[in-house]
Amino acid sequence: MDTQRVSICILSIGIIMLWHFIYIIQAIDFALLPLNMYRTYLTVLILLYSLTARGQQYVYDYDDNCRKAYNAYIGLQMPEGDAAIYAEIRQHPYNLMATYIADYGDFLSLLFSGDKNSYVQRKDHLEERIDILERGSHDSPWYHFCKAGLYLHWALVRIRFNDNLGAALIFRKSYLQSDENRKKHPEFTYNQLFYGLEQTVTGTIPENYKWIAVLFGLKGDVKKGIANLTEFVNTHTDEDPLKAEGIIYYLYLRFYLLSQRAEVWDYINSSKLNTHNNLLYAFLKANVALNYRKADAAVQAMTEAQSNKYYSRYPIFDYETGCALLNKLDPACIGYFERFLKNYIGKPYVKDAWQKMALYYYAKNNMAQGNYCRDRIPDAGNAATDADKQAQRFAENKIVPNTYILQARLLIDGGYYNRALEILLKMNDKGLPIQDQLEYDFRLARAYDELGNHEKALQLYQATINMGRERQEHFASRAALQMGFLYEKEGKRNEAIQHFKEALSMRDHDFQTSIDQQAKAGINRLGEK
Repeated sequence: MDTQRVSICILSIGIIMLWHFIYIIQAIDFALLPLNMYRTYLTVLILLYSLTARGQQYVYDYDDNCRKAYNAYIGLQMPEGDAAIYAEIRQHPYNLMATYIADYGDFLSLLFSGDKNSYVQRKDHLEERIDILERGSHDSPWYHFCKAGLYLHWALVRIRFNDNLGAALIFRKSYLQSDENRKKHPEFTYNQLFYGLEQTVTGTIPENYKWIAVLFGLKGDVKKGIANLTEFVNTHTDEDPLKAEGIIYYLYLRFYLLSQRAEVWDYINSSKLNTHNNLLYAFLKANVALNYRKADAAVQAMTEAQSNKYYSRYPIFDYETGCALLNKLDPACIGYFERFLKNYIGKPYVKDAWQKMALYYYAKNNMAQGNYCRDRIPDAGNAATDADKQAQRFAENKIVPNTYILQARLLIDGGYYNRALEILLKMNDKGLPIQDQLEYDFRLARAYDELGNHEKALQLYQATINMGRERQEHFASRAALQMGFLYEKEGKRNEAIQHFKEALSMRDHDFQTSIDQQAKAGINRLGEK
């Protein structure tokens, strides 16, 4: 038998084995498989069908199965999403849109689970999917767009798992794909989605890190980026591809970077965002409510979400509910934090959860239990997030908060300003340690600010800055940031920019990243680069 006949024979046997394996996979009852194993089989199936499709005409078709899968994934209903993608691959093995949509299962599962083992198992899926997309037409506007989306998803995943350098490199790939598609297909309106997001994020890079953007070839502009996202959201229907993703980016960026909090809250509570049977939207609503100091609304959103059959898959929801209840000084918060710590297999926010339980006990003057929770922090989770870093320092410094200042802080975070003000005004603040005096002045300023007494708020913010400029606590930097917000609302542009810059000038304090990003966004909003 000559070499050619041997090759043909081996190839024939390989094809038979390949189709036999596909037949076996089709016969599996996927509903009985663990989620991680299910997604492994699904990825293998995509690869197998793509191999048999060589020589065929690949397409990008957002058909009914892809729409069903996307909506399920966005609702955090992973089994339904996987089933729809599985059906699409069987029916239309040359549809590259199925390859792209399947990535949402990995992307959202990893973001919400924080499971390092699952990340290790799935991280190769990025390059596998990129390889599959390479087989389609490079002239299609969907080619660069889908590659940009895959890279963006995995950049966010890498940030989640504290691989910041890897995230930056992949983010650059996404940006370059978006930029290339924008130049090749300027009429393709979907460019506004990822390019708009990336423009916005790059536009918030602080001045001392601008060299990174230059080195990577990135150009950012908060206003232009959000304008692109706004155009995308306003010109696409709910039936169009990726509209839901656009809404999520659009709302978060308007809330955090444009400081359009009231407008975003109105949108979330309108008919435009249906949180029923959509866990991701419910989480968005609760998360925005928490950051908008509406603890009652956050509790309500998470309570309604508990009726969803997939709620228990995501322990982070218990953490979110615990945070909302803590800001009401409600003892039920402890049960939610404990359930989060019991069921969560990720690392981020574990230190923070222990700290929040400690804070509840300290606020209730239960020092022994507060100390117990504080002492669990050093060996728990990791210190990848700002919140976890602050929790770690809290534990290392053996901090025991002032009971009354702590009560006021939690109530302010929940939106209960009058109760907080009453507690602070009843206190005797004479002779407080400097860290407590800093926090007292800052919390009192926040209460006056939210209740509309801006003159007293500004005085107290300035006192906080003067006292705490060189300290590790974040109060001075936050005070400068809040002064910037206040002056911005009053239309005093120069004063606002001055205080945003002052916030940026303070270094090596708690919550550095988030404060810097908000200050930089404020400067950009007001028209100064």
